[in-house]
Amino acid sequence: MRLITARDTVRPDLKGAIVAIGNFDGVHRGHQKLLEVAKARAEVEGRPWGVVTFEPHPRTFFKPSEPVFRLTPGPLKARLIGALGASFVAVLDFDHGLSSLSPADFVRQHLVERLAASHVVTGYDFHFGRGRTGNPATMATLGEAHGFGVTIVDQVRDEGDIHSPFSSSSIRRALHHGHIADASHELGYHWTVMGKVVSGDRRGREIGFPTLNIVLDPGAEPFRGIYAVKVRDTAIRGGVFWPGAGYFGDRPTFGTGGTFVEVYLIGFSGDLYDRTLLIEFVDLIRPDQRFSSIAELTEQMRKDCLEVTAKLERHAADVSLDSSPLGRLQRAGQL
Repeated sequence: MRLITARDTVRPDLKGAIVAIGNFDGVHRGHQKLLEVAKARAEVEGRPWGVVTFEPHPRTFFKPSEPVFRLTPGPLKARLIGALGASFVAVLDFDHGLSSLSPADFVRQHLVERLAASHVVTGYDFHFGRGRTGNPATMATLGEAHGFGVTIVDQVRDEGDIHSPFSSSSIRRALHHGHIADASHELGYHWTVMGKVVSGDRRGREIGFPTLNIVLDPGAEPFRGIYAVKVRDTAIRGGVFWPGAGYFGDRPTFGTGGTFVEVYLIGFSGDLYDRTLLIEFVDLIRPDQRFSSIAELTEQMRKDCLEVTAKLERHAADVSLDSSPLGRLQRAGQL
């Protein structure tokens, strides 16, 4: 898959593609349906297909003082879309210039002149152009004017559920409250973060539980607690993963006053500093809490690791996510 930034020249072989457009934060089951529609049309027409998306998230541009809980920051979003078979992901810089374009100018500049899109697939709630005045009906009208087709994908939800379409907002809420199973159901895969291992304060090493430290983007708000996680090195493909106890919180026992993401890999010894890892959140173990002593903390951590191992063993037999393309790929270690 090719990543196309705003400064890149689009290769001739990628022009005339089927283009899916949207924010795609989370690449959840609703997004996956939209991408499946684009892929299926591309296969029928013998064309490449790709995605047009935006960075930073538009809400970050309009309200910079209110960080967005990004489910999938740019690099991970592109990785997930690539795993679904896209030929390219074109990332547009969401800045004053882009946000000031009228819907007609946006389509002409980015979909017609730059990509020469032959067909555009969009969600039912996609808005674009100055003041969010462009909508799916606008896209269809502009498509007729410029000679490209438009498919609008309706809400995607569980069969029989008329009230709860899959959405990034509801997934954020589920993660914020520790409802990991609900988030996984809507995503179609276990929520995953990707980041480089950085140096920490080595407190875990001092008490016998050395941890890996990952920095999340501002605004990340999963429930503070201990999780059963699977950890993969992005440089290693296949089903290889390390079981781990993941932690999100501010270390109340030590009073450090900052928010951290840490992972203790069970049964692992080695150096992973500066490696980029994928951390898959499988289940919640317990809420964060303050301990009266280091000894009490280390004893609880031993119990947590036993519970993590048991949780991961139970989930290994759970094939409920296999109906989702990303769920299948995640289980196979191909993300």
